Amino acid sequence: MRKACRILLVISVAVIAIHPSVFSQEIPPKREFRGAWVATVANIDFPSTQGLSKERFAEEWLKTLDFLHEVGFNAVIAQVRPAGDAFYLSKISPWSKYLSGKQGQAIDEAFDPMRFMIEETHKRNMEFHAWLNPYRASMDTSTVNLSDMHPYKHHPEWFLSYGGKMYFNPALPDVRNYITEVVMEIVMEYDVDAIHYDDYFYPYPAAGEVFPDSKDFKTYGFGFFSIDDWRRQNIDLMIAQVSQMIKLVAPHVKFGISPFGVWRNISKDPQLGSATRAGINTYDDLYADVRGWLEKGWIDYVVPQLYWNIGFTVADYEVLLKWWERNSFERHLYIGQAIYKVNNNPEEAWRRPGEIPKQIRMNRQSPTVQGSIFYNTNSLAKNPLGVTDSLRNHYFKTPALLPEMPHLKLPVPAPPSIGKPKLKDGAITFECTVKDKHPAASYLIVYRFEDRLPGDYNNPNNILTTVHLTDNNKVIIEDKDVTKGKIYTYAVSVANRAHTESLLSNWRAVEVGSRRLKRVK
Repeated sequence: MRKACRILLVISVAVIAIHPSVFSQEIPPKREFRGAWVATVANIDFPSTQGLSKERFAEEWLKTLDFLHEVGFNAVIAQVRPAGDAFYLSKISPWSKYLSGKQGQAIDEAFDPMRFMIEETHKRNMEFHAWLNPYRASMDTSTVNLSDMHPYKHHPEWFLSYGGKMYFNPALPDVRNYITEVVMEIVMEYDVDAIHYDDYFYPYPAAGEVFPDSKDFKTYGFGFFSIDDWRRQNIDLMIAQVSQMIKLVAPHVKFGISPFGVWRNISKDPQLGSATRAGINTYDDLYADVRGWLEKGWIDYVVPQLYWNIGFTVADYEVLLKWWERNSFERHLYIGQAIYKVNNNPEEAWRRPGEIPKQIRMNRQSPTVQGSIFYNTNSLAKNPLGVTDSLRNHYFKTPALLPEMPHLKLPVPAPPSIGKPKLKDGAITFECTVKDKHPAASYLIVYRFEDRLPGDYNNPNNILTTVHLTDNNKVIIEDKDVTKGKIYTYAVSVANRAHTESLLSNWRAVEVGSRRLKRVK
């Protein structure tokens, strides 16, 4: 009888071990990139419409940030150059029409939208990645409504029309220099955390049209037997030039690319290609050798847009995930997640609430994948099939520090120190001092343990908050969520822009009394 009981107990434990409810008890990782794309082209995500006042613009941005922060995101990828224009005060690019409704016109001469966006993002200790479309010059081919500041008005020879849109010509050295100048203006004038390009290099093929660069191939293509190889070289030169200048001017600023999810089908490249049958390849159709850029170390992170479900026969999410794992060359790998497809796609998998969660679990099982970026913000806000709730309540339920990027080789700040905690209006407060604040010092990580001694620093449940640093080297930390009679221990570290933590501060342990704190020895 006892033996039978033991057998039943073992079976019960086994069932519990695999029951889905147990997954809800899993602790999310301490470090994970959790980003969201905020698309401004055609006002897809933000701002809601053209011609908003600066007050309404600010209100919408704060609402967007607060929503993402509350769900658990720690980075925004904001489209600040949707089509040869700017969401920032520029000397070389016109104001975007998606701001005021008219290209070249500010919503308020005294207001710089991107500066405000960055400052508010950093207040929440979230990263701000400036998302640029390098080659798209206009969403149509009409030049009538282009601002006098648009480069077309000064250099019409830089541009080509294709597929109903206008593009900067990637073949031209002057275009390459201009694009680099655009990036340099941003990294020198604004406190961005990264420059981010998406999947648009040479445009996606338009049915019945040939990209009109045959004359340029004759002029600039000496030494190339194939126009395809020459086109890839044009993009390579631009990426290498931009990368080199970012590292020279702003070494703390990251450079990331979010390519189409299939680099190359195995039918095109039996040795290096993925076991997919996608109709488009980033290497062969967009002329973007992203794998080569990773291998050469030109970019700091890659976000392949794996916008297919697990088991999709043409481009299986799992197959592509493993391909990118093998080909990220020790650069950061984040995955582009298609939340916009949830309950909005004919594939059966997207009509089930578990597809995105299953993909996240698959990502986390990989030691190479360090996070996700979700397209798009409006889709997140709609909470399709409750997926956003599952992020908020389970997958992102604890705060996450951003993954370390040691290859940036930024200096690590000295450890901070914390003063004697005090009880004020039911909250514990204490002062944190950053010693000899180095320019690389970016934010504080405040740990709290419900015990008389520090515990597990790798458990994100023990992170009370993170605090973005300003010019002050003294910060007041406040903990409002305390209970009378409990003991709390606090310690703090400071991180640099590559998210490497300093050594820990001294730690302070206190017991909450009715009117004051009791020191715990």
